[in-house]
Amino acid sequence: MSRDDLPIGRRVAGWRVRRSMTQQMLADRLRRSKSWVDKIERGVRPLDRYSVIQEVAGVLRVDPEVLLGQPSSSTASAPAGVDDIRAALARYDTPPTPPDMHELRRQVGHAWLGYQHAHYPQLMRAVPDLLDAAQGARSAELLVQAYRIAALLLVKLGEADLAWLAADRAMGAAGDDPLLAATAAVAVAQALRASGRDRLALSATITAAHRVLPPPRRDGDQEVCGASGDQSLRKPLDHPGEGVGFQRKWAVGGALLLQAALAAAGCGEHRRADDLIDRAVAIAASLRGYDDQHRTSFGPVAVEMVRVLLSAQRGDADAALQRHVSVVRREAWRRLPAEYRGAYLLDAARAYLHMGDLRGAARALVDADSVAPAEVRWRPLARTLIADVACAQPAPAGVARLATLVGLSR
Repeated sequence: MSRDDLPIGRRVAGWRVRRSMTQQMLADRLRRSKSWVDKIERGVRPLDRYSVIQEVAGVLRVDPEVLLGQPSSSTASAPAGVDDIRAALARYDTPPTPPDMHELRRQVGHAWLGYQHAHYPQLMRAVPDLLDAAQGARSAELLVQAYRIAALLLVKLGEADLAWLAADRAMGAAGDDPLLAATAAVAVAQALRASGRDRLALSATITAAHRVLPPPRRDGDQEVCGASGDQSLRKPLDHPGEGVGFQRKWAVGGALLLQAALAAAGCGEHRRADDLIDRAVAIAASLRGYDDQHRTSFGPVAVEMVRVLLSAQRGDADAALQRHVSVVRREAWRRLPAEYRGAYLLDAARAYLHMGDLRGAARALVDADSVAPAEVRWRPLARTLIADVACAQPAPAGVARLATLVGLSR
């Protein structure tokens, strides 16, 4: 079935996911019930009044014609540069002249710096050429990194399905190397979660983590892991001469566990999410000054950041607030890449919004703009959050300025 043949309810669901909105968020902005949105998306209730279609389209920031399956030339176009990345991913021919490996490695390193500093406009211009060059290289490592960068950037831009394609290419390029495949699986999980496919993300991350981490020790039929200080998680790091390699591998495994915990929570499996976080805690405690060669930013602070989001998702506002305040005061927080901090603050804003704390959401958005402006000014998720917070009367301080910056002022 082509996109034009989709029922209107499926189009509404697709654009809702693309805008990083839950059914409840869409319902609130439409001043309708979650049940109404669910029935529309499943086709149980018809969406046949043009005035209502206009209302839904306005909230989703698309033309009504897009929901009706008709061509549109204005709203809902992809950000400038995405088409160039899509074209690069669609090319299967190998460049006739292999790239200079030293220059390619420099390009990859420069692209990572651009991503970690949240320089998305410049990165969008660089990624198509980077993909072209990497596809002609005989280096699985550099090809995986190029695809990972593309996938992570596309997630930021709200292009989750295209990000999934790039991440899947990274998995294919990794071949039989479990560590390279694990780094690619982190990008796969982020793309799947961004598209609302938490169950698939959970499966992908658990599978990849099992390839690079030893299984947790079992006591009878009970799995022992995490905060109890399970020595089976620590033992490989005690081998002399192998510490650096094992720490890199475990850091990637820890990053996978964090993605798995978020995916499990997205599936409503909160106990499983807690178990996964406990394993991540033990791994983070075992790392000592590793070089983060694979750019996961995994560590104790990253674990605590995910704990904040899980507490909020469970509706435990007090725990979420206490953990959040503690996290952002740490010295290690300031050493994280700007992108990582900005992305977390957007997630925190969304969590505050789900708990009904508009002031908390506003503070997180303003903080995200100060840490990584492109996270707020380029991401569709940020626009959705700002629009939701700005609906309050009166709007919390700072949000009106952000709404103007991203073009949402009325």
